[in-house]
Parts: sequence; structure tokens; C-alpha cells
Amino acid sequence: MSITIKDIAKKVGVSYSTVSKALNNSPLVKPDTKEKIIKLAKEMGYEPNYAAQRLVSKRSNVIGLIWPTLERVAPSTLITKINEEISKHNYSMILSINSIEESIDMFKRFQIDGGIVFNKENYQMPDTFPMPIVTYGVKQQNSIPVIDVNYREAMHTAVHYLHQLGHEKIAFLGDFSIVDERQVEKYHGFQQAMENLGLTLSSHNLVNTAGLDWYDGYMATNRLLSTSFKPTAIIGTSYDISAGIIRALRQANYIIPKDMSVISYDNIPQMENLEVPLTSVGVPVEEMAQQMVETLLNYIEQPSSVPLSQILTPKIFERASCALASTK
Repeated sequence: MSITIKDIAKKVGVSYSTVSKALNNSPLVKPDTKEKIIKLAKEMGYEPNYAAQRLVSKRSNVIGLIWPTLERVAPSTLITKINEEISKHNYSMILSINSIEESIDMFKRFQIDGGIVFNKENYQMPDTFPMPIVTYGVKQQNSIPVIDVNYREAMHTAVHYLHQLGHEKIAFLGDFSIVDERQVEKYHGFQQAMENLGLTLSSHNLVNTAGLDWYDGYMATNRLLSTSFKPTAIIGTSYDISAGIIRALRQANYIIPKDMSVISYDNIPQMENLEVPLTSVGVPVEEMAQQMVETLLNYIEQPSSVPLSQILTPKIFERASCALASTK
């Protein structure tokens, strides 16, 4: 015979509604009472009737996440942080690496409450969705809320940081894809910052990695080092690209940051674990995850309360890869 909430209430000596609130992590129940109820429910083998809960609340407490790649470190880290943030609000997460259209069809079958979309290749987003949806990346004329992580400002911040350390010959290593709007924003952000400071900008210090992986950064750095242009600092546009930059520099016997300063986009904790702990720029990954999840949950509850665009502020996280420019 299955255990019900009424059985737990009788055993603890509290009301049916108190048990229900405790099992749903309501702040209206005293912590010691909540702990006692949850512990007893586990001991008694209580299993919630999710189908019945959905019928009553008209909610599944499930969030969908559409994310087309898990191959690179930064996106994987952000997914983990999003899942942690969702769990704090007593929701579960379904992850799909399929196309936006296929993922939405699946989410409809699971009756999810809302979703977060990462539009990797800048595909045309539908004007409407059958459930609340938010996305992140670059502010556009969107019909759905977007969390803009301000890629241009991140590059401005990186260039100004290096300039304050005396660097004028700064190389930019990134993917110059015209399809990925995130990379386009970084490219233009670097150009604008260099021009604003009156620093030299030419084909020599703009190096196309033609990809976002470790090997792309490694090969692009080797090409840069083989030219007559000798920068004192390099900006890498992703964690993986910058890991390749570090490897190529060390292989060429450069001492970081004595011979070359390096700063990377992607403000994630893993920067600490590279061969040289890497100074990074960007919106901290925990802040991104929190903003995305809170925006979606607010959108589910009250759509009119959520603006179509929220712009976050990138930050510098200093580690051991940048130093004053050499005067030699």
C-alpha cells in the first residue's frame, strides 16, 4: 500500500497542509519541522504523485535547456551552473542538443514550464513559442527576453586593462566567423577599443583561429609567432582557444607573463587550472546562470514583468598571466 501525505501528517502530528508545504520546501514551515517531515517521508518510502501534482498546480516543475554543443569547457560549465541554479528553485532540467524546432516539440510532449535557448549558429528564432522561453547572447530585435553578456564591453575591458599595464602591441586571436554573432561582437569590440586608444590595428594583430577549439588557438599562435609582428600581449576569445595559446607560447619557450601577457574571454573557475593560471574577462559564469534562471522563472510567473533585454557587466578576474609590458 502506498504512503500518502495524510499518513505522514498523522505520524508527525501536524496538518496535511503542513506536510504538503514541507515537501515542497515552503518557507512557511519551521526548519526543524520541515527536516523532521522530510526525514520521516524518506523512512516511510513516500513517493510523490507527480501526475496528480501537475493536474492540481498545472505545472511540471521542469525547465528545458536547448544547447547544441557540450564539447567545449565554458558552455559545459555554464550548463552545470544553470542546473544548480534550477535545482535551488525545486525545478528539474531536461537538456536537448537537438535543433531548436526538434527540442521544442520534445518539450511540448514533456509539458515543461519554460525553456532556455542557446542559439549557437544565429539561426532565425521563431517569433513565438508554445511556452515561456529566454535566450542569452547578443541583444537584437527579439520577441523573447535575452540576457546580453556584453561581448563588446568585455573586449573593451581587456584592451584597457592591458593598456594600463603599458601594452600597445596587442594581438587578438579569435574565430572571425560571420555566422556566430558572439564572435562578431568580440571582434568589433577589440577593434573599437584599439581605435579609441589610438593603438595600431592591422592584419598583423588580428589572427583568425577559424574555430573555437584548443588546436585552433594553438595553430593560430604558431602562425602569429612566425610573423614579423611581435606583440607583448595576446587576447584569446575563449577558454579553449586560450589554452592552445598558452601551450604554443610555452612550447616556443616564452615565459608568461614575463615575455608575453595573455588574457582570455570566459570568466570561469577552470582558468585557474591551466598551465599558467589565466587572467580572464567576462560576466562570471555563476552570475550568468543566476540571471538566466531567475529571468525565466519570473517570465513563467508574470511575463509582463520581464524586459526583452538585460545587459550584464563583464568583469576582470586577475590571475598570473598578465604583467607590465617589457621595456626592452
